[in-house]
Amino acid sequence: MTLKPIAGSEAPAGFQFLAIYRIFHLDSRIVQAPQHRFDLLIFDWDGTLMDSAGVIAACIQAASRDMRLPEPSREDASHVIGLGLREALEMLFPGLPEAAHPELANHYRRHFLAQDAEIPLFDGARELIEELHVGGHLLAVATGKARRGLDRAFEHSGLAPFFHASRTADETFSKPHPAMIEQLLDELMIQPERALMIGDTSHDLAMARNAGVASLAAGFGAHPPESLAEYDPLAVCHSFAELAAWLRENG
Repeated sequence: MTLKPIAGSEAPAGFQFLAIYRIFHLDSRIVQAPQHRFDLLIFDWDGTLMDSAGVIAACIQAASRDMRLPEPSREDASHVIGLGLREALEMLFPGLPEAAHPELANHYRRHFLAQDAEIPLFDGARELIEELHVGGHLLAVATGKARRGLDRAFEHSGLAPFFHASRTADETFSKPHPAMIEQLLDELMIQPERALMIGDTSHDLAMARNAGVASLAAGFGAHPPESLAEYDPLAVCHSFAELAAWLRENG
């Protein structure tokens, strides 16, 4: 079979064939873009990327003492992590008049802000986020923090440049309502099946289920691993190192 030269080209047919072959078969000098199982990875913040669950629970307990309210147990205080602050206080102190909520919230914020700049990321979190970003994933945050709180966390951690979008509890519905995830999907133009929610609480995983996206459980944060398994995550990771390894292998 004779390969006819392309009209208007003076290059020999053999050279044209070689050029076409390289275009369609990608020789060793052309790098293919990596193929990911998920295009968008949505992270919770507290207890998932930042080792803050214990601090938050202690601040809730301290605020209750300031108000001379019954002090919640560590387990009960940890259970509301991930919710918006208003929803968390309503769940912990259902008999507290609504007019007293702002004072209680201010006590909590005072205790938390006194130390939030010193709260560390989990070991390896910075490296993982940078790696996922460089590798081509879209990254987002869905958190029970208020916008000002997340902005401070971004500033203190230096991770803001790696995230493409974020939603906070004072901007939309609190978890487990699916609005945070749905809005992130719309903003970044991602289909639900191409997104993964990563979080350490049942509120995170319930939100993912309500939004129709897969989830990955961080079983080293606020909620015990056995309670997270009830929401059928793709895996329950018992350390940040295990979570990072799972994302590198399966993300």
